[in-house]
Amino acid sequence: MKKPLIAVALAALLAAPLAAADTWVVDPGHSEVSFQVRHLMSRVRGVFRDFAATVVKDDADVTKSSVEFVIQATSIDTGIADRDKHLRSGDFFDVGNHPTITFKSTAIEKVSDTEYKVTGPLTMRGVTKVITLPVTFDGVMNDPAGKVRAGFSTETKLDRKEFGINWNKALDQGGFLLSDEVNVEIHLSTKKQ
Repeated sequence: MKKPLIAVALAALLAAPLAAADTWVVDPGHSEVSFQVRHLMSRVRGVFRDFAATVVKDDADVTKSSVEFVIQATSIDTGIADRDKHLRSGDFFDVGNHPTITFKSTAIEKVSDTEYKVTGPLTMRGVTKVITLPVTFDGVMNDPAGKVRAGFSTETKLDRKEFGINWNKALDQGGFLLSDEVNVEIHLSTKKQ
């Protein structure tokens, strides 16, 4: 006696392996972690040269997705050695006591096929604040070597004083040397594991 077609289809579906989440690891040579802060009337831009990130993207259940990010604070680079030394000091990042900046997601919400809200604790200079990042999934493609890559990016604004980075100088004409608000941009090229 032949099994009903629906029973055969159901048995095949149950026997098929479930789609696994994809794990992506950052390629630092093709990625950037940068920031901008107002200094007097212009803006100073800097980058962090040493960082690592892992993204787990589960298209079947976005709540099983995750992001982990670690920046080596000592790798800060604004193009001026004396300024970078000051930024590593206790006035700013205090890298001797707080060598890393970390973020680990606790919740991910899908907004569209390419847009996500990623929430989790950001720890910088020993202070932890829960933030939500607007993350864009920039797509998947094969590189010239045939490796599968995916792109992820985010742009946000942080108040440096919320993380204990309070150093500033009052100006004779009023106001302060540096703004409290820092613009942060992260653009990641990742490799599929």
